[in-house]
Amino acid sequence: MDISAEIPVYQVFIHPMDLKELKRDIWCEDPLPAQLKAEGKRLEIDIRYRGSHIRDFKKKSYQATFYKPPVFKGSKDIHLNAEYKDPSMIRNKLSFDFFTELGCLAPRSRHIFLKINGKAEGVYLEIESVDENFLKKRGLPEGAIFYAVDGDANFSLMSDLDKETKKSLFLGYERKVGNDQDNFPLEQMIYKLNTIPNNEFEREISQLVNVDKYLKWMAGVILTQNYDGFVHNYSLYKSGETGLFEVLPWDYDATWGRDVNGKYMSAEYVRIEGFNTLTARLLYVDNFRKKYKNILGSALENQFTIDNLKPKVEALYNHIRPAVLLDPYRKDKIDHFDREPEFIFSFIEKRSAYIKNQLGKLD
Repeated sequence: MDISAEIPVYQVFIHPMDLKELKRDIWCEDPLPAQLKAEGKRLEIDIRYRGSHIRDFKKKSYQATFYKPPVFKGSKDIHLNAEYKDPSMIRNKLSFDFFTELGCLAPRSRHIFLKINGKAEGVYLEIESVDENFLKKRGLPEGAIFYAVDGDANFSLMSDLDKETKKSLFLGYERKVGNDQDNFPLEQMIYKLNTIPNNEFEREISQLVNVDKYLKWMAGVILTQNYDGFVHNYSLYKSGETGLFEVLPWDYDATWGRDVNGKYMSAEYVRIEGFNTLTARLLYVDNFRKKYKNILGSALENQFTIDNLKPKVEALYNHIRPAVLLDPYRKDKIDHFDREPEFIFSFIEKRSAYIKNQLGKLD
């Protein structure tokens, strides 16, 4: 079967000694040199494993950084996600595309088939890195970008990990774009959103955060039901033009009715009010709460519907299924893969009904 007719094939070539070194210490952050053959090009890259708990999985995820040339198709690096615990292998992409429909910034993604030194590694999701090139491709102003790397990215003065006062308000974040001076506005924003008096909050927070975009992002988290979405699984972009912070989704495989282990998650598991300090304070303001309710209501009528999402799910399935049959980690579980569309449709119906029933809480 010529899978290249279905999805792109990426061939990575690593020196056997380097590959042995990569496998020896899965937690090593030092990249190793390799070559990537993709779309008729042969590229020099650096490659390493990516993620935290996912490094323990049999099927590894990778980050590839382009070395020669330094930029390929407008990107200087890409993420190759194994989607190992997601039986559908489409939840991440479905989520990113859904956030885009809601009017949020989100990384572009596509499925590819990965081979390493000629050995099939299977179907992967290529995810665009959120960096300066991400901004350039969209004609957005330059600005600082931060990744939320653990639960301390909770917009609070208190640690989500040990429940103590944070020693630094930068805890939970890793700066992707910018310099040390860019850390201060992020710390200042977190401090202010926790200390601004209620009677000044509506005016003050609008000078720090793009509230409209945040509420759309919040609706996306709630609808797709990403349990960790409010304290992790996001990135922050501070526009160099407006000075406002904007939130983007990241790592959305544990969504659409399944948790981080691919297990069933009740469609009523994540409450409509969400979590984290910023969300709670925004919903305390009448105008913001009404706006959030309107965003949810509109999404329930337009984007978060079976009519809108079923064709997208089915198109993704039909697109990658021939390659999944050749995935050494998935081909023996094809029956589970084939059942997932109906699982996702059932989740959409149940989650929609739950949220509609809860909208009254936002009055």
